[in-house]
Amino acid sequence: MPLTVQPEVRDDQYVLVASLDNVRSLSNILKAISFKDHSLFTATPNGLKVTVEDSKCLQANAFIQAEIFQDYFIKEDSVGFTVNLTVLLDCLTIFGGNVVPGVTTALRMCYGGYGYPLTLFLEEEGVVTVCKINTMEPEDPIDFDFCSTNVTNKVILQSDSLREAFSELDMTSEVLQITMSPDKPYFRLSTFGNAGSAHYDYPKDSDMMEFFQCSQTQTNRYKMSLLKPSTKALALSCKVSVRMDNRGFLSLQYLVRNEDGQICFVEYYCCPDEEVEEPGT
Repeated sequence: MPLTVQPEVRDDQYVLVASLDNVRSLSNILKAISFKDHSLFTATPNGLKVTVEDSKCLQANAFIQAEIFQDYFIKEDSVGFTVNLTVLLDCLTIFGGNVVPGVTTALRMCYGGYGYPLTLFLEEEGVVTVCKINTMEPEDPIDFDFCSTNVTNKVILQSDSLREAFSELDMTSEVLQITMSPDKPYFRLSTFGNAGSAHYDYPKDSDMMEFFQCSQTQTNRYKMSLLKPSTKALALSCKVSVRMDNRGFLSLQYLVRNEDGQICFVEYYCCPDEEVEEPGT
């Protein structure tokens, strides 16, 4: 459903304009990284990148390509601002966010540049609501220095299998231990909770394993409190790429397909809690 009520000023007075016929695909992606209030929006001609961080140990990025939007206009090479993500999500779901057959909420999102609010025009069944959200000066995100050349181990799994693993592991554990190895157990998730130790293994030739490339054995632990927010992205995704670099830093990249079949990505970076030395198996 196109937005029938146009903003009072022309689009060329904004530095960024993005429109969606159905706001739900955007709100779902943003919910997948909504574990802190403040979020950094970075817009380029390729689309939007939204970044949320916690304690300099965790970073989540949602990538929404320009092609996802029915209308996408940007005046500059890059536009950045910080906005309260909780408030933004409240505005995007202002009509209730319920899934009603044939009823969608259209969005026109406009930003006038430094010092201006982020303005949302939302329309559902002819009713238009205008929301203006204060923006703040963007701060540079943490550079985790995670690059593909330093990746030692990588697997790609069907998300269903990872959701099943998390349902069987003991989530009272303070850490999730991940072992990646060219030899058995290949890819192992371990927890150490109230019920004792639990392990979940993936053979490298498992039907759930779409890609397996491990050059060395690595075992690292990650705080469960840092990883739990990523389960929101896992619930939406159909595939997940798990990568570990030579420092033990973890990358979880989720492929999310929206209702129209278009693809977005959500990526989480997490620093290791401690390195674990284990005897060879």
